[in-house]
Amino acid sequence: MQTITTVLELRQVLAEAVNADKRIGLVPTMGYLHEGHLALIEASRAQSDVTVVSIFVNPTQFGPSEDLATYPRDLVRDERLCREAGVAIVFAPNVQELYPTHFETFVEPGELANSLCGVFRPGHFRGVATIVCKLFNLVRPDVAFFGQKDFQQCAIVRRVVADLNLPVEVITVPTVREPDGLAMSSRNRYLGEEERRRALAISRGLFAAGAEFQIGERNVEALVAIVRRQLDEIDRVQYVELVDTDTLKPATRPLSRPAALCAAAYVGSTRLIDNIILKPKV
Repeated sequence: MQTITTVLELRQVLAEAVNADKRIGLVPTMGYLHEGHLALIEASRAQSDVTVVSIFVNPTQFGPSEDLATYPRDLVRDERLCREAGVAIVFAPNVQELYPTHFETFVEPGELANSLCGVFRPGHFRGVATIVCKLFNLVRPDVAFFGQKDFQQCAIVRRVVADLNLPVEVITVPTVREPDGLAMSSRNRYLGEEERRRALAISRGLFAAGAEFQIGERNVEALVAIVRRQLDEIDRVQYVELVDTDTLKPATRPLSRPAALCAAAYVGSTRLIDNIILKPKV
């Protein structure tokens, strides 16, 4: 495994893979890897010849009052996990390498960025779309892998790829969870023992709504209400919404198309997101 920190070296190394007609897979991350990231790496290794993992805490997707400075970082640990998982290249640039002085060009996502997390994190998806496009341009992957936990991000990346005619296949990998149901996230390390216990209310509510959906519930408001009833111990709920998986607009009533039941909430000072996909039988 090689760890590369500069754009020039990355292009030189990947040119060899391209010349050898190797299929390149990209797993974009902000580091502090967990089992969810390892699932993305496993999917990439199964579907490509060369797996590139980017490790970069992207400053342009953090708001002024968010946790950029304290976001967990441990490159040595991440390198070890990548090596053990069979990654070929870790790309770990510093901020100046990707955002040099006088950088001013951004990718502005459209309507998909204006709902759900976009309401509460203005500018977040602008930063996501920009860094993803930069990584796609640098790595030139045949396929890129993202986790379903960040459902809105996945939808926006797919739209950016389609709108800008980028030659990359985007694959969404199902959310990986702790044994008790909590969606894996690098931010889970912020949670104290009591906070982590209370955080389970989010997945518990989603699973309860999913169970009712499986036995026939199709009323959108009822499904959302099932989730909200589980969130009494949550400190602050930002949203619980059922949205169309393609448009991210509110799901039709009664539910007749695939929809994502999404939630975002604070437990203590930690913001957590989660979702499940509901697919009505045709």
